[in-house]
Amino acid sequence: MGADLYESYVGSIISAAALGVAAFGSFEALTLPMLIAVVGILCSVIGTFFVSTKEGASQKNLLAALSRGTNLSAILIAIASFPLVYFTLGASHWKMYFAILAGLIGGVLIGQATEYFTSDTYKPTRKLAASSETGSATIIISGVSLGMLSTALPIIIIAVCVLVAYFVSGGQADANMGLYGIALAAVGMLSTLGITLATDAYGPVADNAGGIAEMAGLEKEVRQRTDALDALGNTTAATGKGFAIGSAALTALALMASYIDKVHTIDGGAEKIANLSLMNPTVLIGLFIGACLPFVFAALTMESVGRAAQSVVKEVRRQFREITGLMEGKAEADYAKCVDLCTKSSLREMVLPTIVAVVVPVVVGLILGCTGVVGMLGGATVSGFLMAVFMSNSGGAWDNAKKHIEGDNFGGKGSDNHKAAVVGDTVGDPFKDTSGPSINILIKLLSMVSIVFASLVVAFSIL
Repeated sequence: MGADLYESYVGSIISAAALGVAAFGSFEALTLPMLIAVVGILCSVIGTFFVSTKEGASQKNLLAALSRGTNLSAILIAIASFPLVYFTLGASHWKMYFAILAGLIGGVLIGQATEYFTSDTYKPTRKLAASSETGSATIIISGVSLGMLSTALPIIIIAVCVLVAYFVSGGQADANMGLYGIALAAVGMLSTLGITLATDAYGPVADNAGGIAEMAGLEKEVRQRTDALDALGNTTAATGKGFAIGSAALTALALMASYIDKVHTIDGGAEKIANLSLMNPTVLIGLFIGACLPFVFAALTMESVGRAAQSVVKEVRRQFREITGLMEGKAEADYAKCVDLCTKSSLREMVLPTIVAVVVPVVVGLILGCTGVVGMLGGATVSGFLMAVFMSNSGGAWDNAKKHIEGDNFGGKGSDNHKAAVVGDTVGDPFKDTSGPSINILIKLLSMVSIVFASLVVAFSIL
């Protein structure tokens, strides 16, 4: 839980530190992203003390309470970052502060956009819930449409963030400075990780608490409270995934630059990566392969969830069939067997997607050369960003549409509308919990593997 956020933050810090050394050749540039991370933790702790609400708060009040803590943390980091830049890099490079600020503001805006598309406080998710009136098919169609539409704002935000970070850092004069600025923007975007991860983590806790309350036969009011927190958790989880994939896109750009620099340091590498024009067929083929990878990876992970679910369903049916009295509630189910199936599946089913992520960059490099690898990294970054946002937001909206109906809207719990929403939520769970979050890890893994095997590709590539 939250592993994609941790991985994104660590990756952004490492890439910023490496690019800082390349741009400045000094220890100070290496320490700046680490100092920002430390200050971010302290500011996030302070922000948590301002998250509070009154009894009987609405969904809008709960969102406002969390936003207050997150926004305060962001403001504190924005204030603290300027002296860090000023005294670490020197007065002549104070404009690097605006790169950090661009990432910080970009992260907040992506969070707001995600909140709009996934919270049942706003029109998109309520409209999605209304589509359940005509059955499961229409709510799935509407959810897919919502997720696709939700990609527009984040991509614009990231584009503006990249441009601002690159140019305020002096990228027009020195590309290394510009890339360092982009990496700092990625660090700034996730500098509120402490409080963002906290709001992300309590969602599953509230969900499980609600299940326990229902099984224990507690009062209806208890379940209503846990449902409200669970719906909020779906929104904050989607917001966290937006932060993660946004920073992953920024970090991937920095890692791509690191790959090009790495190739230039290898004997004969400069000649092999001289032409990165889109008119170069190896670059274009690499773009197509890279753009395809997130789709293949998402398909493999979705299929893995399907197979794991099928094995659990078959086991549950077997237990109902073979354990006398289980259907009537007079016997105990074999829960350990289902847990064992899920645990084994979670490890076994990820073997093939992992092999794809590790092997493809090497194969593409050996066949298409370094230019093909650069094209592949670019294609995977663009399509992966869009795919991850689409899947995370669709999944969160489906889940909250179901919660909205359970709040005595459109027939309430147990109605035909609710049954249709449950189908949508069942589709959405692997979207938002498996395939969507894993794509940002795929993007950076492709870059890392490409850098590690750069020497092999330069020495043995066919083209």
